[in-house]
Amino acid sequence: MEEIKEASLPIEDNIPSEEPIIELNKVAMEYYMQTEKIDNMKEFFIRLVKGKIKKMKKRILEEITFSVRKGESIGIIGHNGAGKSTILKLITGIIKPTAGTVKVHGSVAPLLNLGAGFDYEATARENIFLNGAIIGYTQKEIKSKFASIVEFAELENYVDVPLKNFSSGMVARLGFAIAIDVEPDILLVDEILSVGDENFRQKCSQKIEELQKRGVTFIIVSHNMSQVKKLCQRAIWIENGKIVEAGDSKEICDKYQEYSKNKQ
Repeated sequence: MEEIKEASLPIEDNIPSEEPIIELNKVAMEYYMQTEKIDNMKEFFIRLVKGKIKKMKKRILEEITFSVRKGESIGIIGHNGAGKSTILKLITGIIKPTAGTVKVHGSVAPLLNLGAGFDYEATARENIFLNGAIIGYTQKEIKSKFASIVEFAELENYVDVPLKNFSSGMVARLGFAIAIDVEPDILLVDEILSVGDENFRQKCSQKIEELQKRGVTFIIVSHNMSQVKKLCQRAIWIENGKIVEAGDSKEICDKYQEYSKNKQ
């Protein structure tokens, strides 16, 4: 099998002349991981006080460099643990890089963990207003969006039901509906287009295509190559925290699928 060649490629060809809306330059990300299993909190604190907790430095990303122009649709692909979701978290500002720079120009709507931040004791109605306030909307703005959010999530009959009684699919639908109503400059999607039934997944794809036509910049992390080919102009293949190749989505997805097949 042919070895993967490391690469760090900016997305440069056949793109609009506008300045990049997202820029990652020589980005690296490291975490410290505990190397021993500690079974209880008492033992953990004893070892912590004595300075006996052993940690290992793990590099998640290395020399990641690429740029995205306004209105582009980019797919990030690679095997589990490659560093794909970490890149999205860096773009949102949830985490900061160990080295390098991340520049983002515009508002970001991250669909990374649908339902994160919800109060499960509260109703769907209350959570819409809660999340709207967190995003920065006024009460008046949330009221104007309320009906469209509920309709898109297909929860008309459940708006006053506590989320603790919702299925995981219902929670995901509500999270998606709230996030896409923000009308962001940049939409980040991490493996969430598999929520709900086939009709709802189709509706999610159609909504994303509508946002793309409005000029929203779109980045998706997915293992679904047909989805990436359909929704994305370009793809970035990540492996072991490094960019292998970047370019036309169909070409890159086909190369990745061939590599994955040979690797098995």
